[in-house]
Amino acid sequence: MMVNFSTSFIDLIIPRFCSCCKTKLASGSFFVCKECLDKIKKPDEKRLNREFKRKFADSNIISDFTSHFVFEKDKEIQNIIHALKYEKKFLLGVFLGTLLGETITKSFAGQKIDLMVPIPLHHLKKAEREFNQSFYIAKGIHKITGIKVSTRLIKRKRYTESQTAMDIFEREENIRGAFISTKKLNGENILIIDDVITTGSTIRECGRVLLNAGAGKIYAASAAIAR
Repeated sequence: MMVNFSTSFIDLIIPRFCSCCKTKLASGSFFVCKECLDKIKKPDEKRLNREFKRKFADSNIISDFTSHFVFEKDKEIQNIIHALKYEKKFLLGVFLGTLLGETITKSFAGQKIDLMVPIPLHHLKKAEREFNQSFYIAKGIHKITGIKVSTRLIKRKRYTESQTAMDIFEREENIRGAFISTKKLNGENILIIDDVITTGSTIRECGRVLLNAGAGKIYAASAAIAR
């Protein structure tokens, strides 16, 4: 009761607003209002299986993957991801991570995952953005799953152009050789974390580097999955 009273009192002084629709948040809501969250599609098992076959099956790098939301252009989820990446709302990443953590717990039940690796940013991109959104998503996942987050297994050695307007072949070429391993592994199973998986090229390249460094199985998870 004290927590609810304190939250309501703070909201009177410093109102909080939905990162998506900008309306005032109810005292029980965090970062995104219930109405916006309810509008965002979630992938069912059939969709996830189809996307795995399209993005990962042929490479034999990623053992399994999951996502919490379906990414749709000009919809609520794009507004949320934009706010996270470009409005410096890093705590929104933690919030998304807690949602994704619940999905990971169900999707990977029975799987042994030793470490989480957020997709690293090049140091110039990180200096420009001031934080890595995938790291904060991973922190939220850790709150739910307890899986340790590691940022020291791989690094992005080459600055890559934005892949937003690239097709699958251009993305493959753009990301090839962009990452290097920084530590030898001893069969640990790794979960790679990203904000949005589109073609899966970045995930596959990171997974390849981790396998070459001695990882066991590679899994992947993202806040959203795009077509």
